[in-house]
Amino acid sequence: MLLKLMMIALAILSRGSASNHYNIPSIYNFGDSNSDTGGGSAAFAAVPPPNGVTFFGKPSGRRCDGRLIIDFIAEEVKLPYLSAYLDSVGARSFKHGANFGIGGASIRPGGYSPFNLGVQISQFQQFKARTVDLYNHHNNKDIFSASTTRVSRVCEYNYPSTATLPNPEDFSSALYALDIGQNDLSYGFQHTTEDQVRASIPDILHHLITAIQQLYGEGARVFWVHNTGPHGCLPYSVIYGSKPGNLDPNGCVKTQNEVAQEFNRQLKTLLTQLETRLPNAVIKYVDVYSAKYALISDAKRQGE
Repeated sequence: MLLKLMMIALAILSRGSASNHYNIPSIYNFGDSNSDTGGGSAAFAAVPPPNGVTFFGKPSGRRCDGRLIIDFIAEEVKLPYLSAYLDSVGARSFKHGANFGIGGASIRPGGYSPFNLGVQISQFQQFKARTVDLYNHHNNKDIFSASTTRVSRVCEYNYPSTATLPNPEDFSSALYALDIGQNDLSYGFQHTTEDQVRASIPDILHHLITAIQQLYGEGARVFWVHNTGPHGCLPYSVIYGSKPGNLDPNGCVKTQNEVAQEFNRQLKTLLTQLETRLPNAVIKYVDVYSAKYALISDAKRQGE
């Protein structure tokens, strides 16, 4: 059900036709472990088995045994799985996008990982600038005369091939996915009170909206933004956050889910307002919370 809802949303977002042609040349993802395809393994320590074993046959850098939502999106639009930006050794190609998401990342600085959303945006800006620079160099290298051939060869050593890089014009028609925010709440629940976490939501979302505006300034026009999931249903939330009387019928921590829902209400409002302020921007708010909670509520039947 979750994937069906997301594919419907993707078709609407990209104005796809019945022929399943999405016109999306590349995907750029920003997020945490929910969409990390190898950044954490490259930056810190490799994700060990049994992660990845069932689908990939070995650990794939994903903190799960199969594919992530971002993988299914790539499959649906007929693009390769995203290579992690930080994985310079394992990356196959960045021709059709890159993944800046990394496990433990949060929207605001601090928290579990140094690779917060602001850092990921900076990495994208550097990636784009370097890509454009390389294409400009290769497009202009014919201006060298025969007398400067030796200089040209020396310069060429510092300018690698563009074969594994996206075309600069593709940046404006790419899909920009953001799946982040869970760790801002998690860190807050672990180190402050639930009331303080609730009070921090406007500032957290201010950083997220600023990031989207920065991407828009870089030419991004199509955005796919996940809300946060039912935080109170996470195993560690139930283990460490449960108290007598604060669990709902599905065994989730009610108060933490209420904070997550407030986060989502404010996020949806801000994204609606932002879309009206940014000419030609298309921003799709993806309700992951409802889809995940529906799966949890019907876990026995869904697991059969």
